[in-house]
Amino acid sequence: MADFKASLSGAAPAPDIDAPLAALWWAAKGNWNEAHKIAQDHRTADAAWVHAYLHRAEGDLGNAGYWYRQANKPVAAGSLETEWEQMVSALLGSGRA
Repeated sequence: MADFKASLSGAAPAPDIDAPLAALWWAAKGNWNEAHKIAQDHRTADAAWVHAYLHRAEGDLGNAGYWYRQANKPVAAGSLETEWEQMVSALLGSGRA
């Protein structure tokens, strides 16, 4: 997690990370459009989970709910910051980074 957060000082995410983590990287940098494009272009449960988070962050809770269902995840109720950290931790822990 510390390495991932440290990478946020760079201009782009590491080229070898999976798309959902790259989308979360761009979201943390404030580039919702790039994050959304990445999440939208991938058809995995992890990408759907990130897609849900992004729509929740923009305040589109109906669309977020759809993507949480696609990811088979409960709708998040905590802060966006907490959800982002939980997602990054889970995706890094999956060994797919």
